Amino acid sequence: MRALVGDVERPFALASVSKLLTAYAALVATEEQTLALDEAAGPPGATVAHLLAHASGLGPTGELLAAPGTRRIYSNAGFETLAAHLAARSGIAFADYLAEAVLSPLAMGATRLVGSPAYGAEAPLGDLVAFAGELLSPRLLATETLALATSVAFPGLSGVLPGFGRQEHCDWGLGPELRDHKSPHWTGGANAPSSFGHFGQSGTFLLVDPVAALSVVLLTDRPFGEWAVGGWPALLDAVLADPVLAPPGR
Repeated sequence: MRALVGDVERPFALASVSKLLTAYAALVATEEQTLALDEAAGPPGATVAHLLAHASGLGPTGELLAAPGTRRIYSNAGFETLAAHLAARSGIAFADYLAEAVLSPLAMGATRLVGSPAYGAEAPLGDLVAFAGELLSPRLLATETLALATSVAFPGLSGVLPGFGRQEHCDWGLGPELRDHKSPHWTGGANAPSSFGHFGQSGTFLLVDPVAALSVVLLTDRPFGEWAVGGWPALLDAVLADPVLAPPGR
């Protein structure tokens, strides 16, 4: 018997898992033709796609560190620039656009953007599980759009995965971080290379393993640290080894 422990309605800070919500709103905007992935946004030469994929050249706080498309530089400022661009193009404040495009349709009524679009959302477990379900089987986006968003954008770029060091191939999608063959990594050794998601400095993560056809959401109030570096891969491997959860033949 599986026991439920804790208050599933308690909101937790999502930290950088917020980027998944922001990216999803931007992808909805592309399908509504409010945005185009190849339209100019951010520093000269950058596009909406560059901002989504941490390939715009912007540093963490907005300094220009490289030409667009040449390095994978993890950038909160890039996502803030993206949200501001979407607000300008839509004529709607970004928090309102996010609510209308993503949160309300998924009945994520307790989720709030209370700060930066890069790291300022908070949500309870139930809401984030609903979003994880959308990432497994999209209703708000065309399947082809989600497939594009979870494929490598601007292949071959090196970069630093925060908390896990430099990666020669720091593969990223249009918002989601891709497991691919990164090492070290926060996912389990048994997770498929096509797995995608994001983690946050508040001790949170959302992972989708499309081969296993499952998603895993973790919310904590314990800041990311060595406990997560060692514990998260072990947890995710244990989930896949669970005979109740593991897919046939896995």
